[in-house]
Amino acid sequence: MRLCGILTILALGACGASPAPQFFGATRHEVTLDGYDFVVFHKGVDAEVIRLGYLRRAEREPVPALMVQAVKLTTGCTVRGVSLGRERSPALPGDTGEARFRLKC
Repeated sequence: MRLCGILTILALGACGASPAPQFFGATRHEVTLDGYDFVVFHKGVDAEVIRLGYLRRAEREPVPALMVQAVKLTTGCTVRGVSLGRERSPALPGDTGEARFRLKC
């Protein structure tokens, strides 16, 4: 019985990036840019982008610009800026793991 529970947890952990609750039902896109993997969730005029994988500090510099590029490429929309209000980015400035953007489509 314990083995079954462990296998279930491992299987769920392998599912990859999950959206924030505000992005449940969003369209999911996956894209690789310059060797970095991203998942973009697009819902209405907002998008959430999640970088996959581990990066050392020295590897993080190009990521914010690549996140914007990933959103533009997958949604076909223009990025207006970071999301505010309920959809705002929860991360600290400089975080390269997740960002949320307001779009103009």
